[in-house]
This record gives sequence, C-alpha cells and structure tokens, in this order.
Amino acid sequence: MQCPFCKANNDQVVDSRPSPTSGTIRRRRQCINCGRRFTTYEVIELRLPRVIKRDGSREDFDTTKIARGLRSACQKLPIPSSKLEALIHDLVSDVESLGVDEIKSEEIGRLVLARLKDLDAVAYVRFASVYSAFSDVQQFIDVIRNVAPVPASRKKRRASR
Repeated sequence: MQCPFCKANNDQVVDSRPSPTSGTIRRRRQCINCGRRFTTYEVIELRLPRVIKRDGSREDFDTTKIARGLRSACQKLPIPSSKLEALIHDLVSDVESLGVDEIKSEEIGRLVLARLKDLDAVAYVRFASVYSAFSDVQQFIDVIRNVAPVPASRKKRRASR
C-alpha cells in the first residue's frame, strides 16, 4: 500500500475492523517511512452480471443506482439507513449467487420490490410506481391493494357472502 503522504510503499497494519453490514474491512495503517497513519478500506470484489435495460442496452450492475432509488422511495419515512444498506447487501448477494453473466433490469426491480414489501408498504408503492411505469391509475390501485391490509369491516362482509 502506498502512503498518501510520502508515497513510500512500506507500511504496517495497526488495527483492522470488519464491518458487519457492508462487507468491508477498515484498516488503520502506519507508514514505516514517515510515521503518519491513514485508513484504507478493503472490499470483496464480486463478479456481478451486466444489466440488460428495457431498451436492450447493457451496462454494469451499479449499486449506487439502486441506493438512489431506495432513498427516493423511502424519503421522509422512518426507515434507518442501516436497513437500506442491509437490503442492498442482501440484493447484491442474491444477484451474485445467481451466477449469470447478464440479468434484466426488470428482474432486479422485482427483487427490490420483494424486499421493500416486507420493509415498508409506502416505500414499496413509491418504488413500484417508478419501476413499473404505470400506464393508468388502475395499475397503481392494484399495487396498493396488493400491499394494503384489508380492513376488518371488509373482511367480515366478505366472510358473510
């Protein structure tokens, strides 16, 4: 590792701490040459598939796009960022474990929606409204019905029929 201060290639690791959620290892290093300390982060490099977009174009799998979409869907909701990080981490693990070279963006959207449905109904509907690109209001209503609990009064009416 090259020292960011004196550019020497001689350092030692002083402290290492794994991050339980992000899959990274934080290392404090000290340069043998100048004695200054600096921090590095070690990340496991995953072989993620290329994403096939709706228009047929292909691009690299990008977790920052997923994070941006999730932050937008969860805006002003009481969802801790640690839960979103865990959701992204689980999603990446699932996609990586598929062992495919390419994956459709629609499949990634379905995987995100499946996790959001368990996390927060409002975030689910917000994400679905962008992901699904509804063409009419009825599709939007159908998604809401899919996640909204049926009120007790309606359950009774259905049971009496």
